[in-house]
Amino acid sequence: MKKSLLLLMFALLVCFASAVPALAEGDLPRLVDNADLLSAGEERELLARLDAISEKRQADIVVVTVYSLEGKSPMDYADDFYDYNGYGIGSGRDGVLLLVSMEYSDWWMSTCGYGITAITDAGIEYISDEFVPYLSSGDYLEAFTAYADLCDEFFGQALSGQPYDIGHMPKGTFDFAKNLLVALIIGFVVALIATGVMKGKLKTVRSQSAARNYIKANSMNITENRDFYLYSHVNRTARPKETHGGSGTHTSSSGSTHGGGGGKF
Repeated sequence: MKKSLLLLMFALLVCFASAVPALAEGDLPRLVDNADLLSAGEERELLARLDAISEKRQADIVVVTVYSLEGKSPMDYADDFYDYNGYGIGSGRDGVLLLVSMEYSDWWMSTCGYGITAITDAGIEYISDEFVPYLSSGDYLEAFTAYADLCDEFFGQALSGQPYDIGHMPKGTFDFAKNLLVALIIGFVVALIATGVMKGKLKTVRSQSAARNYIKANSMNITENRDFYLYSHVNRTARPKETHGGSGTHTSSSGSTHGGGGGKF
């Protein structure tokens, strides 16, 4: 009887564990939608994606939404949420957290451990250019999916030994040949229309055999010719180019080192 009871309790425990969403190494899942931006189905879809990428890259890829930052800066809130909820895989606590706060339309990406190497300052700018337009239009699932997929790509690239950074970013999906052809066709059509309109306005003009026929007699008489030099020397200095890459870092309230960046949406 006692053995049967133990087996029953073990079976219930296994069933319960399988029903609980995958957690980071701390107490919370990799998706915390406190601002309730996603439907239940969208939450399940996104959480499964975040878990799969996190396990694949051995780094926590996290999304957190809140209504208010409760008086904190976006950077401090994101860093503290990451640190005090136990996110990060391995001894370096590798990972990245995207925070979205609805009160004043703030977003922040906090990187930690290997995440600082994989997603540099330039990388954060690149990734945010992809997901911020979706945030602005209210397409939250699209925004978080774009963020997750790009984190996957950036961590994969970093593990190859050449992290994405200034001058070395994903090429994207721009079809140059196709778009060039479309641009040429549009330009040709516009040119035909413009020349047709101009030609229609010149019906009273007749061609002349020589340029002098276009000049009215005695209409212009040049009596003096002088050259004036306004400047004798001009200095030109090239503007220095920004060439530094990598990630700027700071120390959070817990004493951990983070990279990161953010803005408004």
